[in-house]
Amino acid sequence: MQADSQTTATFRSRREQFLRFATDVVYDRRTDGRASEILAAVLKVLSVVFERIVLLRFFLYSKRVLRNTPLGCKVIVVGNLTVGGTGKTPVVEKIARVMAERGRKVAILSRGYKSKKEPLWRRLLRAITHGTRPPPKVVSDGKNVLLDAAAAGDEPYMLARNLVAYGVCVVVDRDRVHAGTYAIKNFGADVIILDDGMQYLPLRGSLNLLLVDKTNPFGNGNLLPRGILREPIRHLSRGDFIFLTKSDGVPAPELIAKIRENNPKAEIIECTHEPKRLCPVFDGENMELAELAGKRVATFSGIATPEKFEEFIRRYGAKISYNRRFLDHHSFTSEDIAEVFDGATAAKAEFIVTTEKDMVRLARDLKPPIPLYYLRLEIEILSDKETFAAAATRIAGE
Repeated sequence: MQADSQTTATFRSRREQFLRFATDVVYDRRTDGRASEILAAVLKVLSVVFERIVLLRFFLYSKRVLRNTPLGCKVIVVGNLTVGGTGKTPVVEKIARVMAERGRKVAILSRGYKSKKEPLWRRLLRAITHGTRPPPKVVSDGKNVLLDAAAAGDEPYMLARNLVAYGVCVVVDRDRVHAGTYAIKNFGADVIILDDGMQYLPLRGSLNLLLVDKTNPFGNGNLLPRGILREPIRHLSRGDFIFLTKSDGVPAPELIAKIRENNPKAEIIECTHEPKRLCPVFDGENMELAELAGKRVATFSGIATPEKFEEFIRRYGAKISYNRRFLDHHSFTSEDIAEVFDGATAAKAEFIVTTEKDMVRLARDLKPPIPLYYLRLEIEILSDKETFAAAATRIAGE
């Protein structure tokens, strides 16, 4: 039994090492060595194949060979051309909050990445017997949060948790047409926000809010899996509004020119993800960011671009004495957390900080040796506030 456990642990470790290496190649963080060159070449071939499939799919929808479905209400699509790291969730939260404050009944639809799925045998049995499709997962009905992160997925749970006070519903299903129909019928939704929906073509959107990460807009310009693009850069033309996220307020004429080359009409709105406070994962009070100054801090995260999170901690004068990076959307095991706690203790950290997305995936029975916090981020609009207010009015359809 011990040998089997050791073998499993070794396999997990090697798998994670390879995935980390492959991720570094995709992000061009590893360009040296024969192994990097070979993997980059293989991924480039696969990238070309993927691009052909993407373009064929768009062609079939444009020619109505494949058809998309309208829901009969406003559908705001929020998404990006790249994978991971654009700061999409806080933007979805911001838009949902603005719509709810304007009196709209808002429902957010998500596919619930890494949420608990219906067993395969049950799906097969239903297909064979032509059984009734189960209802979508209701993470929040606008009054209460009904599912945890394991069942709902970390991002839908986080949205539900932060927006339930505004009456916003959050519904999860791979079939977003099914989820949207359910939200309209059962919750009276008159605005649907399609989270991470730019590539979900079966549902017809009213407006496309396209996010571009100012710090890394298009990666190396290649599509998956050689680069981080889901669609070609020229598909910037699909955006009705383009949000430049993670902005520092410094002009970026080359990026603006690239956007205008592909989309001369969309309104461009610059925004930044601003740290607000440190919140306790369990019991305790919020900590002001100024209290980080001079402190020894341990950090850990499982997000696409951990560098920005770590930069936030250092910005307020903390010294990161221990840091552990996991892969994006990593499911933390007890061994992972024990390693973090041991590392933080050995590094004489005064407390541990993680991200809000990672916080929702932590077990509720953890007993950290020192205080454990998560960093709360919120979107701040850097563009002219009146411009954003006018844009919000148009997005709301008022």
